[in-house]
Amino acid sequence: MEVLAEVVRSGLVESRHRGVAVRVDPSGEVVWSLGDPGTVIFPRSANKPIQAMGMLRAGLPLDGRLLALASASHSGEPFHLDAVREILALAGLDESALQTPPSYPLDPHVHADLLRAGGVRAPILMDCSGKHAAMLLASVVNDWDVRSYLAPDHPVQQIITETFTELTDGPPSTIGTDGCGAPLLATPLQQLARAIGRIVQEPAGSPGQRLRAAMIAHPEYVSGTGRAERALMEAVPGLVAKSGAESVYVVALPDGSAFALKIEDGAERPLYAVMGRMLELAGVEADLLRERPVVLGGGRPVGEVRTTF
Repeated sequence: MEVLAEVVRSGLVESRHRGVAVRVDPSGEVVWSLGDPGTVIFPRSANKPIQAMGMLRAGLPLDGRLLALASASHSGEPFHLDAVREILALAGLDESALQTPPSYPLDPHVHADLLRAGGVRAPILMDCSGKHAAMLLASVVNDWDVRSYLAPDHPVQQIITETFTELTDGPPSTIGTDGCGAPLLATPLQQLARAIGRIVQEPAGSPGQRLRAAMIAHPEYVSGTGRAERALMEAVPGLVAKSGAESVYVVALPDGSAFALKIEDGAERPLYAVMGRMLELAGVEADLLRERPVVLGGGRPVGEVRTTF
């Protein structure tokens, strides 16, 4: 993999982050790449827009902020939890139906507030609980079993896999298990970019346009009030963005051009700076794209995480 970012402290390159980056045009063809765009990865939560597409095709009756939450890795803020409960209520279910592992909120400040209030880990606090609630709702509207909704052979997972196969031009390279317990579908990085580009190009009234509209209108539900995806979607009108664990990021522009990125060591530190540079090279303009993480020494800036291309 290529060196995509360097950590510079007091003028010395202290660390390097390698990875693969790719840009595809609206037809899905590779425009350029750094490293091998055919590298197979687990997209982790960058798969969530594709999973949401599968659920919409299965009849998921959500739009707006609740549909945005179905594609989210939420921060566990109160409005996120209220929305998860709202989706469950539409299914006639409560939090006990969620099979997400008990977790603390993803946002460190919300996590701290929970601990100060005497709170404990809970399935609804896990950042994937919106997706799981949507899987349960899709199962209920189709009269599918809700106890086995995470099984790879469950109808909701089967339609997600079919949708994934269609959008990425091939079956999953590997099927694993994600951190939330759902089936995890692997694909070459360029195919992940191609899939998100195809979603945003779907015609008016389609599942893709419903999802795109929801994510753009409610970026705080896709991630959280203090998260990078929200900031990027607000800085670049019409852009759709979704990150995943182990440092994966996928972005699509309104015309269907798309970008996918995987940092080899799984560190988040360089992720948003590298994607910002990728978008700059594509001619996207926003002050946010030029921001770089600061390296501190004694509490003062002494360097930065800089991109290498």
